[in-house]
Amino acid sequence: MGFDLQKVETFRDKIRLKTLKELYHLGFGHYGGSLSIIEALAVLYGEVMKVDPKNPKWEDRDYFILSKGHGGPGLYATLAVRGFFPEEVLYTLNQNGTTLPSHPDRNLTPGVDMTTGSLGQGISAAVGVALSHKLSAKDNYTFCIVGDGELNEGQCWEAFQFAAHHKLNHLIVFVDDNKKQLDGLTKDIIDPLDFEEKFKAFGFYSIKVDGRSLEQIYKAIEKGKAQTNQPVAIILDTTKGQGVPYLEEKADNHHIRPNEADQEAILAAIAELENKLGKAVSL
Repeated sequence: MGFDLQKVETFRDKIRLKTLKELYHLGFGHYGGSLSIIEALAVLYGEVMKVDPKNPKWEDRDYFILSKGHGGPGLYATLAVRGFFPEEVLYTLNQNGTTLPSHPDRNLTPGVDMTTGSLGQGISAAVGVALSHKLSAKDNYTFCIVGDGELNEGQCWEAFQFAAHHKLNHLIVFVDDNKKQLDGLTKDIIDPLDFEEKFKAFGFYSIKVDGRSLEQIYKAIEKGKAQTNQPVAIILDTTKGQGVPYLEEKADNHHIRPNEADQEAILAAIAELENKLGKAVSL
């Protein structure tokens, strides 16, 4: 079977819609970094990963770890649309008694393979998972998304060195290079320079793609899977707030408590996606 672009486009739109709706319902949250990873999530959960929503702990599944845990709303929307839990649960995001806390928790949410939020720790865990599969001679893939700002953490680069040394070719890391972090532009805080070249220097097979292109992301994963003795880094050239032009252009779009103008723009984006998907607006 080839890549079903239309199917994945629809999946992407549903994820973006549900991400916007759950955050709007909550009244605040990490819009920017949740929206910028949706294309990658759509390709992974819509076309690539071996998972079973009815059996989230299936031993032969592929593992996914969202190291940039503040992107949790995007992951939750993906899992809900994929069928891991009812979509209505999304509207309990970050509320008392929820199974969807602000950052992913493997003990609470079906489909979450690792608790994350403390930046740098998720990728370290992902490397451990990939090593365990290699030592057990298992074919599971481990996929991990790290943030560009997260890569200020030295712990990440220790993990990458370890992964390359152990030739963890079933580890595929995505860098969400959306050019921003909590305090501003990454180039102004700690200039990351060229991620693609840095990962090559660390012993990875490294490739940069348009983070909006479902096809480019899929093809990069296929190229990565062809590697036999290296871990893989896919650099996603993304935009914070991706897919919602108003939020893309908003300067402080890491965590948003929407004002009136923001609310109008978010509702307009929701309506546009609902119309595109052939559904009526219902909040």
